[in-house]
Amino acid sequence: MVTVGSYCEANSSISQTWVDEGISPCFYFTLIPSILTTVAFFLGTIHCLFYQKYGTTMEPKFIPRSRLYGLQQALSAFLLIQFVGGMVWRSTSKGELPGYVLLYGCFSVLGWAWAIALLRVERRRALVMDRTRGHSAALLLFWAIAFSAENLAFISWYSPHWWWGLHNSQQQVQFALWLMRYVSTGLLFFVGLKAPGLPRKPYMQLINEDERDVENSRQVSLLGGTEENQSTWQGFTKKVKLLIPYMWPQGNIFLQLLVLFCLGLLGIERVINVFVPIYYKNIVNELTDGSSWQTLSATVCVYVLLKFMQGGGAGASGFVSNLRSFLWIRVQQYTNRVVQVRLFSHLHSLSLRWHLGRKTGDVLRSIDRGTSSINSLLSYIVFSIFPTIADIVISIIYFITYFNAWFGLIVFVCMSLYLTLTIIITEWRTKYRRDMNLQDNNAKSKAVDSLLNFETVKYYNAENYEVSRFEDAILKYQVSEWKTQASLAFLNQTQNLIIGSGLLAGSLLCAYFVTEGKFQVGDFVLFGTYIIQLYTPLNWFGTYYRMIQNSFIDMESMFKLFEEEEEVKDAVNAGNLLYKLGTVEFKNVYFSYTDGSEILKDVSFNVFPGQTVALVGPSGSGKSTIIRLIFRFYDVHGGCICIDGQDISKVNQTSLRAHIGVVPQDTVLFNDTIQNNIRYGRITASDQEVEEAAIAADIHDKILTFPDGYGTQVGERGLKLSGGEKQRVAIARTILKAPQIILLDEATSALDTQTERNIQASLAKVCANHTTIVVAHRLSTIIGADQILVISEGRIAERGTHDELLVKGGLYADMWMQQQQAQDSDSSSESESKDRKSEKLKPPSTSSGRHSSND
Repeated sequence: MVTVGSYCEANSSISQTWVDEGISPCFYFTLIPSILTTVAFFLGTIHCLFYQKYGTTMEPKFIPRSRLYGLQQALSAFLLIQFVGGMVWRSTSKGELPGYVLLYGCFSVLGWAWAIALLRVERRRALVMDRTRGHSAALLLFWAIAFSAENLAFISWYSPHWWWGLHNSQQQVQFALWLMRYVSTGLLFFVGLKAPGLPRKPYMQLINEDERDVENSRQVSLLGGTEENQSTWQGFTKKVKLLIPYMWPQGNIFLQLLVLFCLGLLGIERVINVFVPIYYKNIVNELTDGSSWQTLSATVCVYVLLKFMQGGGAGASGFVSNLRSFLWIRVQQYTNRVVQVRLFSHLHSLSLRWHLGRKTGDVLRSIDRGTSSINSLLSYIVFSIFPTIADIVISIIYFITYFNAWFGLIVFVCMSLYLTLTIIITEWRTKYRRDMNLQDNNAKSKAVDSLLNFETVKYYNAENYEVSRFEDAILKYQVSEWKTQASLAFLNQTQNLIIGSGLLAGSLLCAYFVTEGKFQVGDFVLFGTYIIQLYTPLNWFGTYYRMIQNSFIDMESMFKLFEEEEEVKDAVNAGNLLYKLGTVEFKNVYFSYTDGSEILKDVSFNVFPGQTVALVGPSGSGKSTIIRLIFRFYDVHGGCICIDGQDISKVNQTSLRAHIGVVPQDTVLFNDTIQNNIRYGRITASDQEVEEAAIAADIHDKILTFPDGYGTQVGERGLKLSGGEKQRVAIARTILKAPQIILLDEATSALDTQTERNIQASLAKVCANHTTIVVAHRLSTIIGADQILVISEGRIAERGTHDELLVKGGLYADMWMQQQQAQDSDSSSESESKDRKSEKLKPPSTSSGRHSSND
């Protein structure tokens, strides 16, 4: 028969907190379930009311399937059953059930039953305006308290009233029950941080994305639009793995030893941080104990040496830290070099399609920010975050070992609260920071736009309107700025409150033990010094956390560039192009830049060695696309392109392009000298060869008229030169390359007639006895071509020589007639204009006659 005895066991009372070097079981098992049940029912009820009033039932397709969620439910149910089983076992084994055991079991069952209900509510309903991800604060707090309560049992390690001794079967069963609770509550808490059973995004965002997916399947834009709302800590392990290759210098033993030495210095810093407060304590004790001057001076010298090694104060680096920073410079430089070189090489390997769509400013900023972010991440994580966490763990172990478990508990609770609240508040205030940046950009853009359109503002007397718009933008920015600064102040005050509370609790306890004679005065000094020393880096933890967030964001944009795939790749074991005669052959080629819009449709033609083939046709017909396909900027979607019988998609790109020279329509030069721009055709060419190429391109004499000759700087994109001069530099560059196949893409379309004639003469010299393909806009420039292909709507509409096509009277003949009429019209307009000018210059003859008769 089971009877309920007194509330506490014999020889104990609920008013007794500390009994035989441990917490009283009666007090402990009364306090813990009371707190848990209060949290579960009070916060849980509010939570359920909010979900009932402001929530909505989630559609099943938005609820993720997760085995971890099943584990959460199973663990919660297991704990509930375990508490019932514990009461049954206690009653059957002793026959008498103390009141506190009954209260502990019943309250725990109620608390965990309510927690299971909350877990199911969150699984099925969602707050419409919720902007957060993860479990509610009520559930996380409940699991955190439950796990902390099981950790609190360690304080009673030496108490005979607890189960740690395992002296009999009852203690062994109690220990087994505690071990199951410890593992289960710990798993629930840490799995709960991931929230596996809940959507990774706010519910309304999922609905909006789903609707946009139905309307238009633009998956890429949707993903790009939601990344800002994702946590920067998602995929942390993957991001760290990306960092490791840049931290560990492969193939460089010296730098590898340097990394190991820096990590060793980091360990030495942790040891120094422990001994500085200890020697400070020894100085105080020796001063109060009346130790000899020799002993005291030796202790002081060691203490000062340790402080020299550690650093003077908050933010002041010591000898070890400065030495580590100095040595780490070489590793940082290695990281910078490797990242930038790899990314630069990768960008050059990307396709023309990607480069045509890129934003150069964004790419350069991504490279700069990404490189610096990797260094920042390595510095913050390796030399700030990990050492801070290591110092906390060391301090907890030290206080438990040399003081007692209460001090370790105080440090553990304070540090846990400090780190947890810092992370939560920092994540919460991130939205204010983003909004402030948005408003700041908005204000600056309005100011710049208004100033750039200064004349328009004056034309319409809109000065007051512009000033008003700018003021409104500033006011919006200041509202966001106030929220950002207020949230920062709230974070700082929260941190100060936790630090002050922990320091107060520890100092009072330490002072109490000093008055009881259990501690010395130096121990009180040691505690205060150690805690303050520990809090100093923690004050920067929020800053480090925020900087790591920003670094992750910057790093992500850079690694996205690394993830861009090459569109045109060499085939596996692709060989070099074996050039023989230079025959170019198109066989039923199909190509499109985007799906559903074909640019080339079943194009077939041959260019035999030494021939010149011209491509003509209206804009957008596919002429320039043919040139790009031969150079293999893109791969064809159907058919093949062969040179001397070899499919160019099966040969190495480098060897293919080595035999092809291109003179583009829009020549872009490097911001360098004329000599270096010509030499770019063959980097190893001598100065004499450069001049010979310039002579062949008919630009040598012009270069000599410049003050600096071949050393003349051409400016950004060659803008200091005229169009004709740039074209001749491009021709000279191609001549220096000495290619066997020449591609001319409307090389003279934007030039005046005389310059065009000069360049045509230069091109004739270059193309002599070479396989040449010309894209022409002015038909007069390709009259002598061996074959002319008329491209219309992606197909070859006509082919033949100039005379043959004129006889046909088709598209080419129409184009020729239109250009001839345009030229005749221009010529007549020019002659009429000259006649008018000459008439104005002639003196009126009639007036002269009248004057003479009057005379």
